[in-house]
Amino acid sequence: MTQHQLQGRQEKEVLWFQRRDTLKAAAAWMALGGLPAALAQQRSNIVQLTGDATLNGTRLSPQQAIQTGDEIQTGPGSDLVFVIGNSSFQVRQNSRLSVERGNTLNAVSVLRLLTGAVASVWGKGVNRSIVMPTLTAGIRGTGVYSEIFADRDNRNYFCNCYGTVDVGAGTDKTVSQAQYHQAFWADANPQNGRFLSPAGAINHTDEELEFLAGLIDQRTAWQIAGRKGIKDGSGRMTY
Repeated sequence: MTQHQLQGRQEKEVLWFQRRDTLKAAAAWMALGGLPAALAQQRSNIVQLTGDATLNGTRLSPQQAIQTGDEIQTGPGSDLVFVIGNSSFQVRQNSRLSVERGNTLNAVSVLRLLTGAVASVWGKGVNRSIVMPTLTAGIRGTGVYSEIFADRDNRNYFCNCYGTVDVGAGTDKTVSQAQYHQAFWADANPQNGRFLSPAGAINHTDEELEFLAGLIDQRTAWQIAGRKGIKDGSGRMTY
C-alpha cells in the first residue's frame, strides 16, 4: 500500500477499493465483459454503489444506468463507482457533479464538479475536460483526482496523476506532463500573485487509480513503467 496524506478526509474514503464487496463487484464487472457487455445486455454501468445517491434528483438504484447528460449527487458516507465509454469514475461522499455529452451518448465531453471529489481515469480521446469552480483541465488519456474544499472558500484541488493535461485557473495556464502525481491548488483570488500554485499529493492513492484503470482495461503509467516516483505532487518518476 502506498503512502498517502489526508486533508479533511477519512482513511476509509481512500481505501474504498479494499472492501470485499467492492472487489467482488469489480470481479463480476470484468467477468461479465465490462462496459461493452453491459451495453449489449442493457445492464447497469454502475460497478458499485454504497450508501445513498441521486440521479437527476431521484434516488439512484444500482440497477440503473448513468448516461451522459445526467447529474449525480452522493450522500454522507456513500461512494459510487461507474463507467461511461472509456472512462471510469469514483465519486466520494457529499459530491455533486454532471457528466456532459460528447459526440455520442457514451462519450463524456465534460465532467463538471460542483461539490466534493472525484477520482477518474480517461482513455485516449480529444475535446474532453474537467470543469470546477476555479479550475479547468483539458484532458487526453490520463488519470486524475479533483476535489473542492468547501471549508477553504471552495479552493479547488487537482492532481494529474499521470498523463498530459492543460490546466487553467484565472489568467494562469500550464501544460502538466506527469508520470507520477503533479498537483495544483486553484484559487478564485490570486495567492501571491498566482491563481494556480503547486500542491502536494493528498486525499487519493495509487491503488485507487489502478483499480479504476483496470475497469476499462488499462494500466497506470507507474504500472507500465514498473516503478514509482516521489509522491510530493511534483509529477516526477524515480529512475
